[in-house]
Amino acid sequence: MSLFANLPSILYSIPRNPITAVGLPLTLGLLSGRSTREVVQSQWYHCLYTPPGRPPARVFPVVWPLLYVAMGYASHLAVKAYDSSYSASTRNEISLGLGLYYTQLAFNCLWTPLFFNYKQVGWALIDSILLAGTSFYMTKTLDAPTSSKTTYLLLPYCAWLSFATYLNGGIWWLNRNRTLNKDM
Repeated sequence: MSLFANLPSILYSIPRNPITAVGLPLTLGLLSGRSTREVVQSQWYHCLYTPPGRPPARVFPVVWPLLYVAMGYASHLAVKAYDSSYSASTRNEISLGLGLYYTQLAFNCLWTPLFFNYKQVGWALIDSILLAGTSFYMTKTLDAPTSSKTTYLLLPYCAWLSFATYLNGGIWWLNRNRTLNKDM
């Protein structure tokens, strides 16, 4: 029996409708990232050493909404597969995948305040590693029960999370011995 076999019914209801399935991660991402623009323009952020390959700031507000739409729609496809399956083992596998979906969504929402609001780059890195690991496991878990449909939507997210973890890790490493005024 799966760790998430008995998810509350609301966690199945939200992704049953494609609008709410996509709307949930978009809304949570928007709320989580509200203060990012202000911090990105701060002296604290501009004083950080960054690893090679950091994209321009204008890339992030384009990429993240697309990834949120893809992950939300993947949750919709997972619930559709759950609803149409008669196999208890397949339904358990999808329940695990949905539990992982909500877990990674929580890690995703936590990262931005950790990094930008509280300026806890190390804790954000730990969160990013957990987020990426959970997302990869979710993608693998949902692959077979959804005939790989969710995988096509989630692989770009996993790739981006790998890149984001590299950036976060690089920022932590390059700034670990520096004293930065977090009030800047």
